[in-house]
Amino acid sequence: MSTALRHAEYYGMQDIFDDLYERSKNNATKGLRLYEHIISKDNILLAFRNIKANTGSKTAGTDGITIDQYKIENVDEFIEGIRTSLTNYKPQTVRRVEIPKPNGKKRPLGIPTMRDRLIQQMFKQVLEPICEAKFYHHSYGFRPNRSTHHVMARCQFLVNNVKLYHVVDIDIQGFFDNVSHSILIKQMYSIGIQDKRVLTIVSKMLKAPIKGIGVPTKGTPQGGILSPLLSNIVLNDLDWWIANQWECLKTKHKFTFNNKIRAIKNTNLKQMYIVRYADDFKVFTNSHQSAIRIFHATKGYLKNQLNLDISTEKSAITNLRKRKSDFLGFSLKAVTKRNKYVANIHIMDKKMKNISEKLRYFIREIQNKPTPKTVLNYNAYILGIKNYFMVATHINKDFGKIAYHLMKTMYNRLKPIGKYGRPIKPSETYKRLHKNNFKTYKIAGLYLFPLGDIQTRNAMNFSQDICNYTKEGRLKLYQNLRADIAIEINKMLQIPYGKNRLEFADNRISRYSMQLGKCAVTGEFLTSDKLHCHHKLPRHIGGTDEFSNLVIVHEDVHKLIHATSEKTIERYRNILQLDRKQLRKLNQFRKVCNLIALV
Repeated sequence: MSTALRHAEYYGMQDIFDDLYERSKNNATKGLRLYEHIISKDNILLAFRNIKANTGSKTAGTDGITIDQYKIENVDEFIEGIRTSLTNYKPQTVRRVEIPKPNGKKRPLGIPTMRDRLIQQMFKQVLEPICEAKFYHHSYGFRPNRSTHHVMARCQFLVNNVKLYHVVDIDIQGFFDNVSHSILIKQMYSIGIQDKRVLTIVSKMLKAPIKGIGVPTKGTPQGGILSPLLSNIVLNDLDWWIANQWECLKTKHKFTFNNKIRAIKNTNLKQMYIVRYADDFKVFTNSHQSAIRIFHATKGYLKNQLNLDISTEKSAITNLRKRKSDFLGFSLKAVTKRNKYVANIHIMDKKMKNISEKLRYFIREIQNKPTPKTVLNYNAYILGIKNYFMVATHINKDFGKIAYHLMKTMYNRLKPIGKYGRPIKPSETYKRLHKNNFKTYKIAGLYLFPLGDIQTRNAMNFSQDICNYTKEGRLKLYQNLRADIAIEINKMLQIPYGKNRLEFADNRISRYSMQLGKCAVTGEFLTSDKLHCHHKLPRHIGGTDEFSNLVIVHEDVHKLIHATSEKTIERYRNILQLDRKQLRKLNQFRKVCNLIALV
């Protein structure tokens, strides 16, 4: 279960979100008093819990406050303070920072204060179910349970199965900076957010003053919690406009899907499908003539309906049988295989160059400081790019090429400080992630993850039954939750540890890998943000950070293992609802800690 869903159920908001989703699906949101849901005690506490769990909450806004300083001393006073600030809402000044982009340019990021982040989170929680019910099913950016892997799966499907080889690429010029506030508020009203108090506050959020710049007249600030949802609302109209030209075209007769496609193929209508991730999108079609018409029609729609311009030098029409088309770091081309065209997915050339440069940087870091920390940094990066690009059909070839170009660099820089060869008794983590026994360097007692040891994983299309806001959708989500240990290990590798805790850091990851990511008490698969590492024999009574003394458990289980006050014990027993067998396991851990068994 995802953290957000667990929190929503814990604070009793899940039923409300489900109801909003259902009403939105049935176009029955008129007259809904959304503001009351937003300022409810449970929604405010849920928002606080969610931003606390967000890694970005460590960053301070213009008031210099981070989540660690933003505490609830008195619940009722805290809630009253938030409600009061909303009665005549004035957003605090947004801190602006520049984030470097791979192309050397910089992306402006707006960081609101903790108070404003909390308020945005309160709004997002209540507005998201209404929007999710109305969003087009092949937009994948900034949406629950969707990822770039689903985007590539959809692109493959349209090339391999629907046989569409012409792609219209349109780049919106400075999308996030140019969104029209008035159009966005109208779009929110049409999507089902019709409480005037809510629209008024969102309008004020959009006009939050930016430090050193002033009050913006257009755009949704990148960095705000609500901005991704708002950007999807803006482009949802474009999604449905394209979908209604062909895929979702309403016909007078009732057809099965295939018969409908056959019937409309005999008309002058242009076959087209949009695949979108945030402001990046492609439209697939079946001929060059259709692609030209779609290009101009889409350009016109963006300008006339949404007041957005396109970047002509970055927009293009591509015949995938002749040239490749880049998308989200991947490159896509249709090549012949057994008398038909299939999608070949590689890593983008520019991305390959970026990866090589980044790896050279990490190798230099290891050479200058051959410590476990620099090796773990290198391994975290390797695992991150493998997880992202593993759905590329030629990932093995691409990574093999990068590894070949880096051979000399690695030899010159690492040979004097490390030992090269096949791993002998590597950690559980290493064995789980690398099955092919490639040669690699051992430095500071740790093996470097070999770049070339990777196989393509088939990109799976997103199952439209999965949904955070229906019981059936959540059930499907839990069933589909693949214990993707590699992704979680990558997150764990990026947690900074002091010099004295590196043995603990490595053994913790190895123990997680050996337990297949499951809690030792409940058997539930744990994401990296929910797991705790329990010392069987506590450190204060002589326990060590050795592998044999560690066990991975859910954070709530860990709290219950060490709990002594009746109130705390009662609280976590109610949350966990352990059965007899699970309680027996938990009591074994309590016994070693010299604590009484729970009955």
